[in-house]
Amino acid sequence: MGVFSSSLFLPLLLFLCYYSTVVESSELDNDFVEQQEADRVFSLPGQPPVKFKQYAGYVTVNETHGRALFYWFFEATHDVQNKPLVLWLNGGPGCSSIGYGEAEELGPFLTQKGWPEIKLNKYSWNKEANLLFLEAPVGVGFSYTNTSSDLQNLGDKITAIDSYNFLVNWFKRFPQFKSHDFYITGESYAGHYVPQLAEKIIDENKKASEDDYINLKGFMIGNAAIDDDSDQWGMIDYAWDHAVISDQLYEKVKKSCNFSDQNVSLACNNALDEYFAVYKIIDMYSLYVPVCVNQNTYATSKKHFNVVGSASKHFSKYRAWHQKPSGYDPCQSEYTEVYFNRPEVQKALHANVTGIAYPWTHCSDAINDWNDAPASVLPILRKLINAGLRVWVYSGDTDGRVPVTSTRYALNKLGLKTVQEWSPWYHHKQVGGWTIIYEGLAFVTIRGAGHQVPTFTPGQALQLLAHFLANQDLPSTAF
Repeated sequence: MGVFSSSLFLPLLLFLCYYSTVVESSELDNDFVEQQEADRVFSLPGQPPVKFKQYAGYVTVNETHGRALFYWFFEATHDVQNKPLVLWLNGGPGCSSIGYGEAEELGPFLTQKGWPEIKLNKYSWNKEANLLFLEAPVGVGFSYTNTSSDLQNLGDKITAIDSYNFLVNWFKRFPQFKSHDFYITGESYAGHYVPQLAEKIIDENKKASEDDYINLKGFMIGNAAIDDDSDQWGMIDYAWDHAVISDQLYEKVKKSCNFSDQNVSLACNNALDEYFAVYKIIDMYSLYVPVCVNQNTYATSKKHFNVVGSASKHFSKYRAWHQKPSGYDPCQSEYTEVYFNRPEVQKALHANVTGIAYPWTHCSDAINDWNDAPASVLPILRKLINAGLRVWVYSGDTDGRVPVTSTRYALNKLGLKTVQEWSPWYHHKQVGGWTIIYEGLAFVTIRGAGHQVPTFTPGQALQLLAHFLANQDLPSTAF
């Protein structure tokens, strides 16, 4: 009897305590477990088998107006409990993070021609993190509103507010990820979305309850529009420096255009007409890849928006301003649009539950106005650096739309102290690009990558993410 007491009673007591805790936790968790299971995606048409879990569906961000944003979430391939949570946003404004980010860049499943229509991405970012994609604002992709006037009142501010409300409510549905380190990433016009959302989180965290607090640690933006004047002059200088435009046209633009001026002169308009004529025959978003020639959709299917910002008014009438790249297969975007418009795909994703009146597109046909945007987000970047967030900016160096030249011009305006001078970093045996580390911000170039870095150099992009999340310098020597 004495032996039983010393060797078996204590383990039994511990087991009973553990069991009661599990039962109590299970009872408390029933609601969110049911919500999660309702969003569980078990299989997609043409999907290869995977071991990680995925979820997709809607999160309401404004009950009064009936606004709901669509998300697609992938657990990490391993060590789910300890991996950080990463949100990815595409820009536009008005373009889909599902269509570009997930299906053509960094998600687990990439679209392709023929059957199966999706393939496994061996460089998916869910190898390093739990990965969340969001279609924002309403009117983009599968996200919707029951108040049609919402589509005429979109802009940077409402996008940040709705994205913040999405996160608060998403964490209530997936509370097991609330304690994870949280990072925001994105590209292009997400150079506005990402810092603005980060600022919203920082401001709201100061007054938020414990339930609504978001564990934001940092953000990373690529080929990002962050300062109108720098972005526009960088485009022109980059085009000239890469032999895209002539000396004569370069001088004409410099002489006739003032990108800080709201009013566009006739001489400037004429010069920009000549400038954009070049991008009717080559891909502005990746200078050295072929364009899609199978059909005419590459030139005609991209949405034309009223682009925001004072400098952007000079460019808003040009289709190439809005065109999006199509990756190694320049026609891939065509396959993506066919796939996400298939009823069985939408059913598997719990998407389009309200019967949206328009087809799914990469860039929204429902958004025609963009009502507010600052000409520069550099003041927000300064604020977030001072708040202690980890901030990385990266740039694929063959992008002509938001070229490395533009980003360098913009970052120089911050006047940050240099901690480590311009130096190469390596991806295995080859130079992956160059990096410079400022006080509070790291800038990285990716050699040979276009606007969508994970599309063109997926291995380097995954390496970049891993080092960003680990807060480690990129390798300075070959390995």
